[in-house]
Amino acid sequence: MDATSQAGGATATAGGPVVGGQAGPADPLVPYLSADFPWYGLDDGWTGRRYLMQAGAGGPRAGVAGSVDYGTLGHGDEPAKQFEPRDVRKFAVVVTMARRDSRRSADNTGTLEATSASSAAWLAGSGLLAATWPGQLDRALRQDWMDQQSTLAWDLADDLAGPGWSTLSLPVNGLPQPFRYRESEYGWVLAGEAPGVLLGAFGRGVSAYGIGFATVPDLAGYTRA
Repeated sequence: MDATSQAGGATATAGGPVVGGQAGPADPLVPYLSADFPWYGLDDGWTGRRYLMQAGAGGPRAGVAGSVDYGTLGHGDEPAKQFEPRDVRKFAVVVTMARRDSRRSADNTGTLEATSASSAAWLAGSGLLAATWPGQLDRALRQDWMDQQSTLAWDLADDLAGPGWSTLSLPVNGLPQPFRYRESEYGWVLAGEAPGVLLGAFGRGVSAYGIGFATVPDLAGYTRA
């Protein structure tokens, strides 16, 4: 699947979003527009704020350096820049991840595994940790906590069929789709598949049972975070 962007109209084709207005070189829309897969967000049942978060790469593929492999779209309150009580912010973040076969690592010294629903679960789990870290910890203890919790999140993501997860059916473009779902004291995480991509999501203060996902035909509805 190929994607193109045009500076004047900032238009992406072949499954990518269409955005009105001009995208400058420092515009956060640029990596989203360069993706060769469709973006997903919450469907029209969500009437709150929508905003761009981050799009990134897991390493060059097929000789294309810096290709976009995944990204996140936020809904509700933005992640705090510093600690706030966890019950203050209410948000749901959707992680869209491209389906990729094994590919070279960024330093070209090895290969990366093919992406999977576990990959999306890991991104969602680590995103939730970053958004809800315990504020009473000092800097050194916080890093130890993040390392410990990140290892746990990876182990859980690597065993989506295990007892740490339950099954939750949610609509994707209006059709029910099974997801793997888990809750913790920090919020919820889910992961599954959608046409053309892998999907993950995490949130707090917003019920996962009441959300649905849909492709985003126009990112103009997503503000800059």
